[in-house]
Amino acid sequence: MKINSANLAALRTGYSAAMQRGIDGAPAAMAKRIATVVRATQKEQKYGWLGKMPKVREWIGDRVVQNISEHDYAIKEKAFELTIGVDKDDIETDNLGHYATLFEGIGEATVLDPEQMVWDLLKAGFTTECYDGQNFFDTDHPVLDAAGEPQSVANTDGGSGTPWFLLDTSRSLKPLIKQVRRDFGLLVAKDKETDDNVFDRKEFIYGVDARMNFGFGFWQMAWGSKQTLNAANYGTARAALSSMKGDYGRPLGLKGNLLVVPPSLESAGLKLLNSENAAGGETNEWKGTAELLVVPWLA
Repeated sequence: MKINSANLAALRTGYSAAMQRGIDGAPAAMAKRIATVVRATQKEQKYGWLGKMPKVREWIGDRVVQNISEHDYAIKEKAFELTIGVDKDDIETDNLGHYATLFEGIGEATVLDPEQMVWDLLKAGFTTECYDGQNFFDTDHPVLDAAGEPQSVANTDGGSGTPWFLLDTSRSLKPLIKQVRRDFGLLVAKDKETDDNVFDRKEFIYGVDARMNFGFGFWQMAWGSKQTLNAANYGTARAALSSMKGDYGRPLGLKGNLLVVPPSLESAGLKLLNSENAAGGETNEWKGTAELLVVPWLA
């Protein structure tokens, strides 16, 4: 193949099309079930408002401004990139067949790698702080009771086994946040013969990049457990989520609607949520109480 602007433009178009095939063919994203996408406008986005869960009140007298505690919680964006080099010799000898697969891989990666980052963060919730300074899954989140006195509230029952999660994903803000300043976009090419990479190394370079990061929303909407996934521990999780209150004893009206498990707990999850009868032969009271989501990234 001759190295000229027309042929290089054709290659660029072909590689962009291959990348788009990779995006279109990637498995459907599951992370959007648990992570709200927030469009960032600055490098470090603050989420002090996470300490505010306001409640409608009867309007008697003057309005009451609900100034619930502010928290110094911010998500700082990170830059991500993926770049592929195409050898000039491969272009001249028309040895390009395998590059289409590589560019499809770029497209897949722009979908699947952020997906994995969301699930990695969920797994790390037992050891990673959220907006109130406690680990996202913890036994002593500070919440004010009806008298304004701080109380410790748990959204985990500990354990040392394989983690599983019961979440309320029905609200506008989900348990996790995917903060996006700029998502992966068009393929960028450095493919002029005068570009340093071509002139010095005989390498045509193509890549994509993005600016994003991930963080935690309301811990009250998530229960994380490393106990055995069985009827008793699932019941504990449901009762705890449904009993969650905001400051000053206000019930939040939460309900676990999504049970998230790794592949190793798929069988236990299916039995728990789909079986007509429980292990002892009695009616399974938990059938249909939540949707089961089996996440390979949690393996």
